[in-house]
Formats: sequence, C-alpha cells, structure tokens
Amino acid sequence: MKGILGRKLGMTQVFTENGNLIPVTVIEVLPNVVLQKKTTEVDGYEALQLGYEDVKEHRSNKPAMGHAKKANTAPKHFIQEIKADELYATAEVGSELKADVFAAGDVVDVTGISKGKGYTGTIKRYNAHRGPVSHGGSKNIRHIGSLATTGRNNGRIEKNTPMPGQDGGFTTTNQNLTIVKVDAEEGYILVKGNVPGPRKGYLVIKTTVKPVKHVDVEELISYQTEEPVVEEVVEEVAEEAVVEEVVAEEAAASEE
Repeated sequence: MKGILGRKLGMTQVFTENGNLIPVTVIEVLPNVVLQKKTTEVDGYEALQLGYEDVKEHRSNKPAMGHAKKANTAPKHFIQEIKADELYATAEVGSELKADVFAAGDVVDVTGISKGKGYTGTIKRYNAHRGPVSHGGSKNIRHIGSLATTGRNNGRIEKNTPMPGQDGGFTTTNQNLTIVKVDAEEGYILVKGNVPGPRKGYLVIKTTVKPVKHVDVEELISYQTEEPVVEEVVEEVAEEAVVEEVVAEEAAASEE
C-alpha cells in the first residue's frame, strides 16, 4: 500500500489522443515530509506519519514545533498516518515523498471531509421519499413520517432513526478512482471523477482496498509545442520574406 497527502484544487476535463473526454479532479501534491516512523517494537504497528504544508511558528505551539524539529522541518498544518508498506523500508524521518509515488493507471481511495450542508431534512440527508401530494389530502409532503412504528408498538423511538439534522462536514472516502496523470515537477495529480470536500480541502490518497490496483489508461493530448517547431516556422517565414523581396526587385527591374 502507498499513500500521500494533498489538497483539492478543483475539477476540469482532459482529452485523450482518441478524442475521449475525461472529467478529472486536480489535486495539488507538494512534497510530504516524513515526521515519524511508527515501529512494531515501540508502537505495535508500522506506519509513516506524514506532514503537509508548513505552518508559521507563531501560529503553532511548542509540542508541535518540537515534534517537527526531530525531522528538521517546520510545523505542519495537515498530519496523517499512512500504512505505507511499500514506502516504509526506504522512507526515513525528514525525507520527502512526492507525487511520483503513484503513476498513471493506479487505482486509489481518496479520503476527505465532505462539504457542510447545514441543517437539512430527511429527504436531502437520507434520500427519504416525499409524502402524497395528490388531491391536497396530505399536509406531510417533505416532513418526516411516523417515528415509533419499528415493531415495538410501545412508542419508543429507536436509535439511529433517520431524522433532520446537520448534514455534511464528516470524513468520507471515494473508492476505486483511477489516476489519469501524475506530474511530480509541477506537483499535481489528476484523478478521474470527483473526490470529497470543497476546494482547498485536504485529502489523503491511498492505494485502493479493492482487488484491482492498476488499470491501463489512454494517453492524454499534450498541447505543449516544442521549440524546434517554432524555430522552423520562423525560418520558413524569413525565407518567404526573402523570396518576396527578390520577386519585387525583379518586377521593378523589368518595368524600368
């Protein structure tokens, strides 16, 4: 299993060389610093503690600064543990992990905090059905129905009964997402589909728990032009200008 931390930037779309359109989420992945290595002897399990995005010291506290100094780095805003079995042996405290720990075609699970939706009813919160609206006979259209009819017949409301309340703002995971492109130099990953959370929300990207860990992906269209092509165009334009000048001079001489 591999994993890394990032930040959601937004969504866009890319095109493959075959002309297919793919909706993708752009995830910023700056270098992750290994703050601590959990060991079986001390902690009872093996994991890497990663830190993402520096925090100014006056916004941090002494325990956080002392913990970060052990890795020779600044305090971090987002810290998570990842059971990175494939990276555990090579990663050391203070080292950096970049986006290239993953490759195009890897299948991942992305975890984040979902968007907060405020106080909502059962229809939006739990996908409940509306009441009857025909003939104007029912006043209970979007309200919750009877609560104490779960078989006990004593008027007792069971625990976990779907009711109105706060929706969103909880940790959730989108599974089985395919990585379309990885650019470690620019520091971003393109993931097919949507991921939890708002823009600038922090994310944890891990190898999926599903059986298929890697799939084949199509090549994306590159819109970057190479310098030699530009130079050739400039040379062609210059040659055409010279030819036009020669033709003009010959025409002027013939008229004389």
